[in-house]
Amino acid sequence: MPPTDASAGAGPVPVHPGRPCHPGRSGPAENTGDCEDTGNCADTRDCADTLDLRMPAELRALFAAKTADRPAPGPVDAPDLLDHVGAWGPTPTPVGSFQLVPAQVERDLPVIDRWMDDPAVARFWQLGGSPTETEDHLRAQITGDGRSVPCLGLLDGIPMSYWEIYRADLDPLARRYPARPHDTGLHLLIGDVADRGKGLGSVLLRAVADLVLDHRPACARVVAEPDLHNTPSVAAFLNAGYRYAAEVDLPGKRAALMIRDRSLRHLM
Repeated sequence: MPPTDASAGAGPVPVHPGRPCHPGRSGPAENTGDCEDTGNCADTRDCADTLDLRMPAELRALFAAKTADRPAPGPVDAPDLLDHVGAWGPTPTPVGSFQLVPAQVERDLPVIDRWMDDPAVARFWQLGGSPTETEDHLRAQITGDGRSVPCLGLLDGIPMSYWEIYRADLDPLARRYPARPHDTGLHLLIGDVADRGKGLGSVLLRAVADLVLDHRPACARVVAEPDLHNTPSVAAFLNAGYRYAAEVDLPGKRAALMIRDRSLRHLM
């Protein structure tokens, strides 16, 4: 699962330490994350309640279209799996106007690859040193089935962070905790060193969680899985109103499952 770089002032904390847990991959050791209060589920056999999750109608429609060798159904038949992240627009925060903009390889690869080459970031995202690997990572999401959307985070119009907004209930992560339909996961990376260590991670983690809950009415929880040993990242999630729910074993890391509940958003 991708990293959750929300450390309240720590380095590049991917909202999921390590690599993102998107289909076929293990998430980054993010520097920020969140999960539900359910105990450990290190083995799929311990998560029986997640194995019978039904595939959403919109995803079944996409698969059916591919099987029939015809174009995927349009918006009316197959709603966007993440409710059109690109249309969410800007939101005010204590540090400025923030907006998520879906990434484009041709436009954004240079800056994202530069961020990934930072040793502090590469330690968690494992994408440093090869522009091709970063490009493949982006394209796999952009050309995928829509369950994960890579984005640039713009603060007052300036790119300063990288995000991945994904359907946690459709991700391998769902095998590790009692997932609920429409659970939405976050991975975050604060790009420049100058923007780290100032508490931006916590501010933005809260802002993006609110964006998810405001624009995804079916979503009751925002989740993340930062590396358990990434104390600054875990602290950033806690400061952003996420609760520590459990510890989970993920490929390459022991993660802290962090969760921000819709029902508690105005209390935490």
